[in-house]
Amino acid sequence: MAQKPVADKTNSKSKEKKQAQVKNQAKAALKATNSKTPSAHASKVKSSKLDKPSIAAKPVQKPIELFYWPTPNGWKATIMLEECGLPYTMIPVNISSGEQFKRKFLSIAPNNRIPAIVDPDGPGGKPISVFESGAILQYLGRKTGKLYPSRERERVEVDQWLFWQMSGLGPMAGQAHHFRQYAQKKVPYAIERYTDEVHRLYGVMNKRLKDRDFLAGRYSIADIACWGWVLPHKNQGQDLNDFPNLKAWFERIGSRPAVKRGFAVGLDLRRSGLGGKTKEAAKARSVLFNQRGK
Repeated sequence: MAQKPVADKTNSKSKEKKQAQVKNQAKAALKATNSKTPSAHASKVKSSKLDKPSIAAKPVQKPIELFYWPTPNGWKATIMLEECGLPYTMIPVNISSGEQFKRKFLSIAPNNRIPAIVDPDGPGGKPISVFESGAILQYLGRKTGKLYPSRERERVEVDQWLFWQMSGLGPMAGQAHHFRQYAQKKVPYAIERYTDEVHRLYGVMNKRLKDRDFLAGRYSIADIACWGWVLPHKNQGQDLNDFPNLKAWFERIGSRPAVKRGFAVGLDLRRSGLGGKTKEAAKARSVLFNQRGK
């Protein structure tokens, strides 16, 4: 009769011992790995620091000091400051009473003309003063990157029309105002000369705006510079209905909220009547006109 096989107890015990050793080695390896791996909390903290780096708070712009009187040139500065959203403090300079000739103002604006600004946060974080309305527009445009292109080709386009206003529209419209409104002795030749020249300049703008909404393509400091000088068009002897493209542009600019706010600054300070016969008007004319070098 065949015998049943007998289990090898020696081999069985040896296998059990080896299995126990493998389990112990695995546990030891797992423990060692866990001791080197940061906890979930530590991992999140570290990750959050990498994902959200601390950023230094941007310094708050200190208010720009604006030396101002409500005139076509003064409006350039207030409108630009409003468009850029820069804080500013308006310091009135009564040009009818001669405040523009005071030593403090002359240290900022040696040509004794408004507007002028002092920016306490100028280049390098140091204060800087700027006079001349066109220079102020360019400075604020560069400072904020608004309404003054950084690309050279586009900037040249804006500069052309800015300087066109500074050298043409402003001075000629100013002379038309003077001889039509303020001069006590009427000079027909001068009235006709400057009224016609302003009419010509309006025609230049009207043609330019035939196929575009703004003078330099996009709304810019060139438009701001010109708008205030078109505003008193009636005093210049002009009818905007003769210039439909210019009229549409004028209304388009005037509807901007920042333009409305800038135009309203100090409007209560503005006085008319420089062409009147009163002693006050005569005194104001003596201050404003016929100044000579000193």
